[in-house]
Amino acid sequence: MVSHWTGFGGRYWSRPLLCGMILAALALSASAQAAKPDAEDMKYMGLADVGLVGGGSFFHDVSQGLGTKGINGGVVGISATGNFWKYIGLEFGFRHGVNNYRMLNSLAPGQPRFEYGARLAQWYLGPVFYFTPRGSKIRPYLTTALAAAQFRPTDTALDEAKAPVNSVYGARMMRESLLPLLQYGGGVNIMLTDMFGLRFDARGLWSRNPAFGLPSAPGQGVWVPRGFSQHGVQTTAGLMAAFGKKEAPPLPPPPPPKRPDPLGNLNAGSITGGDGLLCPGRPIALRSTGSDPAGKAVTYRWKINGQNVGTGQTYNFTPNRSGSYAVEVEMEAPNNEGYPVRMAKAGPMTLTVEDDSAPRITSFTASPTSVNYGDTVNLSAAGVGSRCGGALRYSYTAAEGTFTSASANPQEGSASGIGTGSAAVSARAGASTSRAAYNTTGMRFEQSGKTQNKPATITVTATDQNGRSASARASATVTYTPQAIRYSDLVFGKGSARVNNCGKRILLDELAAKAADPDYEIVLVGHIDADEAPKRALPKNVKPLDYRRVMNAAAVLTGGKGTCANIDPARVKIDWVGTEQTADMQPGLCGTSARASIKERSDVKVSSADQNRRVEVWLVPKGTKLPASVKSPKEIAAKELKTLGCPR
Repeated sequence: MVSHWTGFGGRYWSRPLLCGMILAALALSASAQAAKPDAEDMKYMGLADVGLVGGGSFFHDVSQGLGTKGINGGVVGISATGNFWKYIGLEFGFRHGVNNYRMLNSLAPGQPRFEYGARLAQWYLGPVFYFTPRGSKIRPYLTTALAAAQFRPTDTALDEAKAPVNSVYGARMMRESLLPLLQYGGGVNIMLTDMFGLRFDARGLWSRNPAFGLPSAPGQGVWVPRGFSQHGVQTTAGLMAAFGKKEAPPLPPPPPPKRPDPLGNLNAGSITGGDGLLCPGRPIALRSTGSDPAGKAVTYRWKINGQNVGTGQTYNFTPNRSGSYAVEVEMEAPNNEGYPVRMAKAGPMTLTVEDDSAPRITSFTASPTSVNYGDTVNLSAAGVGSRCGGALRYSYTAAEGTFTSASANPQEGSASGIGTGSAAVSARAGASTSRAAYNTTGMRFEQSGKTQNKPATITVTATDQNGRSASARASATVTYTPQAIRYSDLVFGKGSARVNNCGKRILLDELAAKAADPDYEIVLVGHIDADEAPKRALPKNVKPLDYRRVMNAAAVLTGGKGTCANIDPARVKIDWVGTEQTADMQPGLCGTSARASIKERSDVKVSSADQNRRVEVWLVPKGTKLPASVKSPKEIAAKELKTLGCPR
């Protein structure tokens, strides 16, 4: 089959190579001329450009299969380039060319080779890399682009392929091929005016060999093997139009300035700050009021006692000791060219930093130094603090006991912690005194019948506002004398000396456990009510009712058998005082909130109405004063006690 097509012929590369050499020469020439563009070159527009070009496409043979050849042909195109960066742009374009195809070999000897008309359309997008900046007159460039390539048979070629006379070629199913295509190459843009110019371009083409829908292996007709590449070159030339604002040419250098006069003197000013109480460790804010009337930047250098310590218009000085410090500030500012730097100085100013020693306790005493338990010890302290330390706070602490008052002279604020084991009060700065009262009631002693001595140690701590402190201690000896312990009275029925079950509970459950301490003695005092007083003298062999009540109570404590306790009778003292009721009534009754009820015989049941019929029960430390209700304490008659045994 022979298709009717038109285009450039030729099988050789002389023309494309010649065009490429010319284009390369132009690019090199342009690059040499535009390597350093002058102000005139930079006047051209260049933010975007549009090109309209024409030229030729030249393809190399593909020898595989029957062999295919893209016939050299003409091409036209249009492109738009956005030059978003100084040396880089982005180009989008379309090119359309006449590229007919011929099989290099025939199906059989003597048979015509298969030829058909075709067109190549390319839509491409890719970057452009320029050798000269945007706005230059001549801009050589390199580019690469990815294109969508449409290899399309002409309508005439499709009709002839379907004609019966050409059935021997088996090309009825021939159709277009859409393939990716790679472009690579370069060119040059040459501006003729600030908007219009010429464009020259040469690009290599690479794609897969188009099959046009023909079979990939020999069979009934022509065939094109798959997987092989086609290479070619497109050379074009044409017109271009540039758009966008012109690049501004560099400004001419200014004329040399006239030498100015020297600037005026600096204003030395003074040093401010350092007022009030100055103390070691506390920053002192200093500031220079010096300035430059000419408005130039001033450099400040601070000196303390002649040593450079800092820069800036302000300086925070933190002294590390007390004493005097000489402060100066030197100023420096530039002058006009050709004149010396201007300088000035303010000071010296003297800063006096106060002493900041830790507080001291100069004295601390306790009076009296020997007291009885429950008495008060008067405390007196004197301390000295520095001005920088501020007010002193006197704190009194003791492991036991409480503080009932605290004061200072001169005092600042009110005392705290009164009624506890730690009290505090503040005094104003300087020398001061403080007083406090310590009560020994809260001290802890062993609960026994022994007299005990114990030191009460009180610590006073004087603390200043900086947290530094000094402490001192004073002591007083506290004597604890145990007191007599009174238990509830044993209450008896009228005319009865029998200790009922409620009375035994008092003697055995409450008294006996404590009475195990050998340092205590038991004292029992018997009473009768007025209505139990005898009307006449009792016979010698009849004991008084109050005596019998005391003896029965003593027997319950010493009987040692049955329900009775086994307390040594020698530790029991008794007295009986008849109807005398010196001690207050403390009736020990059961069935109350103090004691649960207990079963009693009817003849010994008692109530609060029987409270005068009683025996007082005391636990008295040995060697101490007996209760006032005891008139004449006596030892127990051992023989009579033995006779009583353990009362039931």
